[in-house]
This record gives sequence, C-alpha cells and structure tokens, in this order.
Amino acid sequence: MVRNYNKRSEKDYGLIRSIGFKAFINFVVCPVSKLLYDIKVEGRENVPRKRSNIIVAGNHVSYLDPPMISYAVGRRIAFMGKKELFESPNLLLRTLCISLGGFAVNREKPELATFKTVKAIFNTPWLLGIFPQGGIRKEPVLNNIAKGFTLFSKKFKADVLPVAVCGFDGYSKWFFQKHMTIKIGKIISHELSDEEIVKEWAKQICEMTGFENKVEEQLTD
Repeated sequence: MVRNYNKRSEKDYGLIRSIGFKAFINFVVCPVSKLLYDIKVEGRENVPRKRSNIIVAGNHVSYLDPPMISYAVGRRIAFMGKKELFESPNLLLRTLCISLGGFAVNREKPELATFKTVKAIFNTPWLLGIFPQGGIRKEPVLNNIAKGFTLFSKKFKADVLPVAVCGFDGYSKWFFQKHMTIKIGKIISHELSDEEIVKEWAKQICEMTGFENKVEEQLTD
C-alpha cells in the first residue's frame, strides 16, 4: 500500500526531520553545489530570518532545484511536488522527496489534505516551496504559470519570495564543469491581487534569469 504523501502534520516537520534536512544541505548539497556547479548566491539578504509564512516560488529547470534553492535560501523548505515523484521507480528520487519533507499534490484534482498540510507547515519554522511552472521547463521562456500558489498566499496570508535558478545548462560530471547562480528577489505581498502576484513573480524571475516573459499574454487570453 502506497502512503498518501499529500497529508503531512506538524509532527512531520519536527526535530528529527529538521536535523536530517540541515545535515543533507550542509554535507551533501553544499559541497556538490560548489564543486560541481561553482554555485553563487545573490540576494540572500532578502530572505526573512524569522517568519515562517513565506512561499518560496522558483523557476523550475532541473531536479536539482529544490536542494539548491534550499541551500541558497538558508532555511528549511518543504516543497510541493507532483504525486508521481512519491511513487517513482527511482529509489533515490523517491527517498529524497519523502525524507526531506516534500509532500504530494494531485495537480488534476487538489484535495483538502493539501491545504491542511500547507497550514501545518506554516505552523512550524519551515517555509513552503512551490514551482509555479508545475513541471521542469528548460526553455528560456516563462509561460503557462499555475496560479494555485496565489490561493495559498491569500488563504494563509503568506508573502511570496521569488527565487531564480540561473545558468543551468545540463548536469555536471566534473568539478567546476558548470556554473550556476541562484538569485533571490524581493518579497511580494500577499495583499496584492492574484493577478498582480503572478505578474510580479514573473517579472522578477525574468529580470533575474533573462527569460522571455509571456505570462502577461497568458493572463489576458
């Protein structure tokens, strides 16, 4: 029987998982990021240090995005992912999604349990991580944005922190073979309208990455 990983409680984000998360970031993600991708971080001063009701919203270019964004932001982040990841035949991917606090969402039919999980996360020091593009998008264009993250922003009065993954052009096999930069933007207030939140997020991501912004076209169609 496959456990339903869209249902998480505050206990799931307690001391043991927090220690494991920090250890993974410090002893695995940090050296890998620096040695294989020569990673640089810009805008870390934009990250709120004490608040927990923050949605970290990044562009999505590879499977490395969740751990590298967590490293760049410097806080524990519980990422929302498609339910197929939690049932993946790839044991490593499945294990990391589950053990690092990720939770599943059925993008075709969101469930009440998803909202309860988000509420539980915001009752802990963890932040919520979302990729508004849904799946991985390698083209330098921003479009087809899922507006669901604005629902969480409004319902839980959670501001949005845009984070841009810049310079990814494939997975590295050798030291310093690739170069990446994670850029952290300015907080977007939950008090803006849904459309304004989406527009401002897309604007900041495109300014940081250099991607073409087609989100406004999407919103006016």
